[in-house]
Amino acid sequence: MLLVVSLILPAAGMAAAAERNNLDAGAVIQDLVARGDATMDGYAPDQGVEAMDAFSGLYFDVFEGSGLETAVGMKDPGLKTRVESLFGAVIGLAGNGAAAPETAGAWSELRTALTEDVAPLFDQKAVGFGGIVLQSFLILVREGFEAMLVVMALAAYLRRSSAGAGMSALYVGIALALLASVLTAYGLNILFQASGAAREALEGVTMLVASAVLLYVSQWLLAKRQADKWQAYIRKKVDSALSGGQLWALGLAVFLAVYREGAETILFFYALAGQAQDAALPMLLGASGAVAVLVAVFLLMRMASLQLPLPIFFSVTAALLFYLAFSFAGTGVLELQEAGWVAITPVIGVPRLTWLGVYPTLETLLAQSLVLLPLALTFAWVWRRQSFKAV
Repeated sequence: MLLVVSLILPAAGMAAAAERNNLDAGAVIQDLVARGDATMDGYAPDQGVEAMDAFSGLYFDVFEGSGLETAVGMKDPGLKTRVESLFGAVIGLAGNGAAAPETAGAWSELRTALTEDVAPLFDQKAVGFGGIVLQSFLILVREGFEAMLVVMALAAYLRRSSAGAGMSALYVGIALALLASVLTAYGLNILFQASGAAREALEGVTMLVASAVLLYVSQWLLAKRQADKWQAYIRKKVDSALSGGQLWALGLAVFLAVYREGAETILFFYALAGQAQDAALPMLLGASGAVAVLVAVFLLMRMASLQLPLPIFFSVTAALLFYLAFSFAGTGVLELQEAGWVAITPVIGVPRLTWLGVYPTLETLLAQSLVLLPLALTFAWVWRRQSFKAV
């Protein structure tokens, strides 16, 4: 229930401000389309920088500044990320002085996403009591599930490795993450109006740090997946590991996972609170239901993890953390590209897979290649050791 209180109270407290900034999504989309069309009509490769600045302004000042980005993320986070990636493609092509047909094709894809995918999300009328309950429930389940997976995996690891010793590091990480989430959400709304390059940069840096920590922990667990190695590890090293160099990594991994989702969830609740008067009660009901579901899933998954054979448990846990590290790396670089911190070099022919964090830019693909490298080296090392044993 601490999570519910941490998320609901800031949103409810800022509801009055939200009500003064009701979003007219249709008008914002029309503005984006009209200004984007005008920019493309005057586009020339030798004036690509001007077009890049114009599309960047559309993203920061209109799509994000109007609150449309947060509203889309609240309803469909996958679509939000896809639209951000499409903006990045247009900005990157224009900045690199790409040929007019190529840049026009990227703008056409973005234009279609805005008019055919984003616009229908806002066709319905004002959200009622039941709608707010459902939306707050879905927001917290969706955002909390990813953080819960990390907490569950590492908590199960500690219980299987040391009968729960070291759990305090996870508790401290969660508590600090919730506090940091509340402070960050307040800061972004008060100082940056929850928009602009500062928010994108913060999200990007957080995701990249989380990717590095999760990659480190996943590689460490992967190296322990063989039963004989694990039993030796238990006998000789677990106490020193839990009191020294490994415990901080577990606590930091939990902190980053909860912090990343917590701050974004509060911002989504802030936007939801502005859709109706007296939204606190339905939001509380929806979020409480979501917490109940997450706790139930957590307990079921923890029970299942404790029944798995050690090699399978460590392999599954390492794979889960590696998947999150891989996805965070791509999406983190995408956020930094939107903030203008990283260049955008579009790559033709690469699919856009938001669920995997894969985006068609050279920079995001390079970041994910760096994540794949340790995995490849680990498998090569394991294969070589097994080959020597077979000889």
